[in-house]
Order: sequence, then C-alpha cells, then structure tokens
Amino acid sequence: MKFGYTIIFVEDIAKTVEFYQTAFGLEAQTVTPMFAQMKTGEVSLAFGANNNERHELAGVIDFRDNKSDQDPAGIQISFVSENVQADFARAINAGATSLIEPNIKPWGQTVSRVRDLNGVLVGIVSAPTF
Repeated sequence: MKFGYTIIFVEDIAKTVEFYQTAFGLEAQTVTPMFAQMKTGEVSLAFGANNNERHELAGVIDFRDNKSDQDPAGIQISFVSENVQADFARAINAGATSLIEPNIKPWGQTVSRVRDLNGVLVGIVSAPTF
C-alpha cells in the first residue's frame, strides 16, 4: 500500500483552489463544484465540499467544518520549500495567517507555519536534514 492523497474539506472549493495557486504556487489538475485536485509532486492535495462530506457521514459521525475562526483540526499539511522565507512571505501576502515565522531548528531544518483561508494548518519547511 502507498499513500495516495489528502483531502481537505472546505466550504468554497474554487476560492480555496485560487488561494493555493496564489499562496503556494500549486497547479490545479481537476476542479469541480464538489472536488478539486492540485499537483504537488508525487502525491496530490485535494479539496472536497463540506456539504457533500457532511451528507456522506450523516448518521455515522459528526462532521466539523474547517473554519478560520475556530481552533484548527489536529493535522497539518506541509510544503517543502527551497526558500522558506520567500514562500512564507508569499503565503502571507496571499492571505494566509502567520503562526510561526521561519526559524531554524536545532537539527538544521527551517520551519514555519501558517493557517490557510479555511483555518487549516500549513507548514512551509525546508527539506528535512535528518
């Protein structure tokens, strides 16, 4: 088995795709009102509609929307960058919320964190050095 993709459930797929194109330089592969998929390298990042997932899970489990005015879900997506400082600034200029500015960890990796327009945690990091 291998990891296939991640789906982030959002209120507005078109707006989220536009944000990820501007903030992180991703290219859309597929965009529909209910689903979008972005090129990120070997693994895709996808977005699904909150309403659709809420319907799919009805009667099985409660579904909590990602919202920028609430605490984030306990998960983070991360983008590996060759220039963390510049890519962090690009994300902020596109409307991401700054959480942790780029800083070098004791093991040599540069790490930063933002929240996207849906409140999702996003890491912008250099390649791991371990």
